Amino acid sequence: MSCFVKQKNKETRSITGIVKADYDTWLSNQSDPVQTWIKGSGFKAKPGAVAIFPDKAGAPNNALVVLENEQDLWSWGAAAVRLPAGRYCLSPEPDATMAYNASLGWALGSYDFDRYRKRSEPVRELVWPKNADNKLVAAVSAGIYLTRDLVNTPASDMGPEELAAAASALSQTFGAHCETIIGEDLLTQNFPMIHAVGRASTRAPRLIDLRWGNPIHPKVTLVGKGVCFDTGGLDLKPSSGMLMMKKDMGGAAQVLGLSRMIMEMELPVSLRVLIPAVENSVSGNAFRPLDILNTRKGLTVEVGNTDAEGRLVLGDALALACEETPDLLIDFATLTGAARVALGTDLPALFCNSDSLAAALSQGGLAAKDPTWRLPLHQAYTGMLDSKIADTNNVSSGGYAGAITAALFLEKFVEPEIEWAHFDLMSWNTSTKPGRPEGGEAQGIRGVFLTLQDRFTR
Repeated sequence: MSCFVKQKNKETRSITGIVKADYDTWLSNQSDPVQTWIKGSGFKAKPGAVAIFPDKAGAPNNALVVLENEQDLWSWGAAAVRLPAGRYCLSPEPDATMAYNASLGWALGSYDFDRYRKRSEPVRELVWPKNADNKLVAAVSAGIYLTRDLVNTPASDMGPEELAAAASALSQTFGAHCETIIGEDLLTQNFPMIHAVGRASTRAPRLIDLRWGNPIHPKVTLVGKGVCFDTGGLDLKPSSGMLMMKKDMGGAAQVLGLSRMIMEMELPVSLRVLIPAVENSVSGNAFRPLDILNTRKGLTVEVGNTDAEGRLVLGDALALACEETPDLLIDFATLTGAARVALGTDLPALFCNSDSLAAALSQGGLAAKDPTWRLPLHQAYTGMLDSKIADTNNVSSGGYAGAITAALFLEKFVEPEIEWAHFDLMSWNTSTKPGRPEGGEAQGIRGVFLTLQDRFTR
């Protein structure tokens, strides 16, 4: 990665991470000129704050970043953009945990989506810390970059075909196998809901199916919502609601980013990735409110709202996933506004049919500084999806518990004996924060990766 180098040069500055609680002690141990310099600059010791101060010769060759705590990731991300351009090395060399957090934070803060314009700021370079796990940092960073890049790409250049091409390119990089079912073949191979949602677009819907790993290893299947643009269909969104809908394939971006981490770190799993890739468009053959859709599962679905299309395409994909009885099934989707109302944009909602799996995922998220929040699969709300003429409706009749009823709809397509988790997420930073620039974002996948790593390698 361009933000890392192997060696120092003559201009390399030393950078020290100081926990906020230790700052006063650290400052009191510095020379009088350094204390005068820092105090005279009006420096405030807040997490993410940086300063340049002189070395013993009086040259400005030292840097400081204030950390919330020893495990702080994001202040290093702030340093990667707030420090003057140049090359930096950590001094003193931190332990493995801080070296990992510093390197990963630096990488995530250095991200810039420059496909359509030149990078606005030069990359600040960090000399690889001696105790950092370079391979792990590179794998996680590359997965996050891939997710961000896919979400940030406008729908004009990221339709179902382009999303399939991204999955194919990833499979080629790691020796995986990728197949795609396209257009009318979705009907002949029994994916009627994917076809129904995507048929109105001039860009054919498809189901992406990627496999990697040794078949004797535990089966882990990831499913990602790949709605490359969502107009709302005939239940048309207002312009304000449509504005950010290039990110509606954020679930697909998450599973591809997570898959990259898994494959690069060679986790001992038999990985399968399923992405229903569609555009929800408006034309004469668009599916309609109150249409009845057949499904791969055999259930019939009444369409209460064409803007609740993500759960439809996921239903067919989840049904396919369950036919192999994976040891673990996880889906990611930018599914409901209700989850954002409940938890905000930074915190994905987690639904899970296994308390032990939910606990492991929650702990992994906290450990990775990638938190999620569990919401219940409250079975008493299942009746809100009742239909008078079909097995189920795709939406509830009222405006309450929207994230829960969406998850309950998905649960209908998951076999009860399979451990399953569903993430309902934003996949977007609404404003720039340290290490997390405004735009497409990976949410939950660092925590999931840590959970998988712990479960299958220890």
